[in-house]
Amino acid sequence: MTRTSTAAVLAMVLAAAGPCVAPAMADSRPSVPAPQVASFADIVDLADGAPLVVRAQVRKVAAVEPERASGVRPGWIRAYVEARTEALIAGRRAVGERLVYLVDVKADARGKLPALKKKSVILFARPVADRPEELQLVAPDAQLPWDPALEARVKGVLGELYAAGAPQKITGVREALHVTGNLAGEGETQVFLSSANAEPAALTISRAPGRAVQYGASFSELVGAGAGLPARDTLAWYRLACFLPARLPAGANIARSTEDRAAAALDYRAVMDQLGPCLRTRD
Repeated sequence: MTRTSTAAVLAMVLAAAGPCVAPAMADSRPSVPAPQVASFADIVDLADGAPLVVRAQVRKVAAVEPERASGVRPGWIRAYVEARTEALIAGRRAVGERLVYLVDVKADARGKLPALKKKSVILFARPVADRPEELQLVAPDAQLPWDPALEARVKGVLGELYAAGAPQKITGVREALHVTGNLAGEGETQVFLSSANAEPAALTISRAPGRAVQYGASFSELVGAGAGLPARDTLAWYRLACFLPARLPAGANIARSTEDRAAAALDYRAVMDQLGPCLRTRD
C-alpha cells in the first residue's frame, strides 16, 4: 500500500483527533518536560511501522510458564492476554471483537502479574496471517495503559506519521562543512544527513556579528538557516534528536582547516543542545 493510500485509510480512523497541525519551529533552547507514563519518543517508537493500533479491554490474563518465555527481562513476566476490542485507532484492516496476544509486563512488588483485568490498554501490533483473533505486538512491551489523554497523543503522532511530506527517518550524519565568512565571527555550517529512503536532509547553522545564531533543519532539497529547529515533541524533532549522534563524527567533518573543523563541530553540538535530549521511559 502506498503512503498516499495509507494516509487515506488513517484519515478516517483518526478523524476524532482533529486536523493535523504542522510542527512549530522554535529558535530558543527548549525546556525539557518531566517524563510521562509514555514519552513522545516512546509513542513514536511504537507507532512508527505498527500496522494496527487498537484500544482494547483486558478480559483474561495468565502468566506464561518461565520455561516457555524465552528472552524475558529480569523483573518482567510474559503474559497471555485475552481482550475485547474497544476501538481501532489506526490500521489497514479490521480486527475482531475478541483478541489474543502475548505481552511482557513489569512484575508488581510481590513479583507477580500486576492487576490488568478489566483495564483498557492501547496495543501497537501487527496481524497474524490466517489467525484473525491473534495479534503480535511490535515489541514485547508494546502495550500502554489507556487514558483519554494518551489516546489523543497517539492519534496526534499517527497524524504526523502519515501526513503528506512527513519527515523521513534519519540514520546519521553523512558529512559536515563549515565555511568562514569575510567578517570576524561570520560563518556557516551545513550538515548533510543520511536517511533511510536516501532523500535529502540537512542542518544549517549561520553566524554573523551582532546577530543571534540562526538555525535551520530541512527534510528536502531546500537548505537554509533562519527557519529554526523543530519544536520538541514533533515528528521532525524526533527524527533528529532521537537518532543523531550527540557529537559530530570526526569522519564526517570535511572542513579543510583545523579552525573550520572545530567550528563545524561546535555548531553541530549547538544544534543538539537546542534540540535537547530524547527522553524515553520504556526500559
